Amino acid sequence: MGNKFICMKKKDIVTTRGDGSRSKRVNRSQRKLLGDEETLHRRALSMAIQQAQLSQRFDGSMSRRVGSTSSRRRTLSDPFSNSNQLPDFLESLKVKKIVLVHGEGFGAWCWYKTIASLEESGLSPVTVDLAGSGFDMTDANSVSTLEEYSKPLIELLQNLPEEEKVILVGHSTGGACVSYALEQFPEKISKAIYLCATMVSDGQRPFDVFADELGSAERFMKESQFLIYGNGKEKPATGFMFEKQHMKSLYFNQSPNKDIALSMISMRPVPLGPMMEKLSLTRERYGKGRRFYVQTLDDLALSPDVQEKLVRENIPEGVYKIKGSDHCPFFSKPQSLHKILLEIAQIP
Repeated sequence: MGNKFICMKKKDIVTTRGDGSRSKRVNRSQRKLLGDEETLHRRALSMAIQQAQLSQRFDGSMSRRVGSTSSRRRTLSDPFSNSNQLPDFLESLKVKKIVLVHGEGFGAWCWYKTIASLEESGLSPVTVDLAGSGFDMTDANSVSTLEEYSKPLIELLQNLPEEEKVILVGHSTGGACVSYALEQFPEKISKAIYLCATMVSDGQRPFDVFADELGSAERFMKESQFLIYGNGKEKPATGFMFEKQHMKSLYFNQSPNKDIALSMISMRPVPLGPMMEKLSLTRERYGKGRRFYVQTLDDLALSPDVQEKLVRENIPEGVYKIKGSDHCPFFSKPQSLHKILLEIAQIP
């Protein structure tokens, strides 16, 4: 398998001229697109509000000490269009199930645009809430290992019918869960896609990837103001959660305000143990997986330089880049992300 580096080109701008009839059709299409997105957002917001009311939040005290804070491309249909004609490639596509794995603090809710666009394209997206995340009612204070954190994903893979494979997509620290799953079930995973994610090497910790922003793990554990002590301050920290303003600047610098609002009422504290655990990855299992990386070029949480370093040190089969995307391309650049996922799904 070669090492293919693939960039998404900037979308052309269509200029309308003439008698205005084309402009009217475009405006109707735009209004329909906005209407569809508004409906999706309302559904996601409703679910998030329900989650905020029902979820078990961390009851632990917060530390308040001041601390450190290629170019191959197909023309694909608009993911929010209502076209009844599906792409021809779907008829021959062997793996149509795409499992979407969220990153730290997020939940399955963050994929609502991606789910809609993939379903409309004829694929079968599946989401999971990792332990202590989203609608999963596990007390995040009790989640201390990557195995525990990844349990919902591992159970999904275990319950797949024999011979069935899936495409895994991991966002941010969800990439560590994807790597863990690759090591456990390489025969169940057709391709693994790391979305501005912690694609670490054997013996690395997911947290280490964010060292440029947060400082070393040791310093973070000693000085951070974002730590949560679910078992009391005399015991080791059990999790962390950024304050809203810090979260906005790190994750959502290019995302729409509606999606930022959705995230502010939906984000949950992050179990600390899984982020500090060194992954054990072997060439015989993880090393045989087909991995792809999607870089986000306006990312303030995981800088483009850090993402480039991850790609150099743990070379994937293909690399894609999304210009104008923050750390949440499912919000800031959903159509570009949709096209990339379809592109990778088609690779034989």
